[in-house]
Amino acid sequence: MLNELPKNGYSFIESPFSFRHCCWFCAEPAAKVYHFPQAENHVLNCPHPALSLNCCQECYVPANKSRANAIWSVFKEVKSFLIKQYQKDLAIGINWTQEELANSEFESGNFAGFQRSAWFMYEVAKKRVNFQGWPLIVNGINIEELKWSEDKTFNFDNVEYPSIEDAINHYAQTFFLPVDYFKEVLVAVGQERFAYAVRFCRLLVGTTPNERKAALNNLLDE
Repeated sequence: MLNELPKNGYSFIESPFSFRHCCWFCAEPAAKVYHFPQAENHVLNCPHPALSLNCCQECYVPANKSRANAIWSVFKEVKSFLIKQYQKDLAIGINWTQEELANSEFESGNFAGFQRSAWFMYEVAKKRVNFQGWPLIVNGINIEELKWSEDKTFNFDNVEYPSIEDAINHYAQTFFLPVDYFKEVLVAVGQERFAYAVRFCRLLVGTTPNERKAALNNLLDE
């Protein structure tokens, strides 16, 4: 229940009025209250006070399984979960534009439903993944200053990934790319050329390991 009292020693974070019934992780309607840290998880060295926040049912599952020692790390784990959960929906925005879908001539047949709902599903998934929560204020104190330095997020093609690892895994799965090879190419060209690395690897789908190795060597020689 959303109006349940927090556990002893826990304080609710303050929520902006417009988000008072929303999940802190993804902004969907909240159905649960998530308490962190949980005593049974044996969290050590938590840098912030024990807190409670509204959470949707879907985000509650990975959050409740987390063994992280700070709420910001839990946030990243939940985002990674959502990216995997909605991989196919997010892939719509990689493979199509809204205009292409509208002009795809799928009005009838087995793909008619896809044409009607695909872009909407992509937008919903992207919004949930990109949502960055709101400042954590507990008893009038903003605890964001207690946040330690963590791996930077990685923004690519209008999607905010919790880390570049999440982006790599998502694109590798979407285009059936060998993950380790994709990483090698990315190291060679730099993460600022992520789009180039994706295109390069896609050209080599279906090739042999020796052919991929030769292509990488040519790339390194450029």
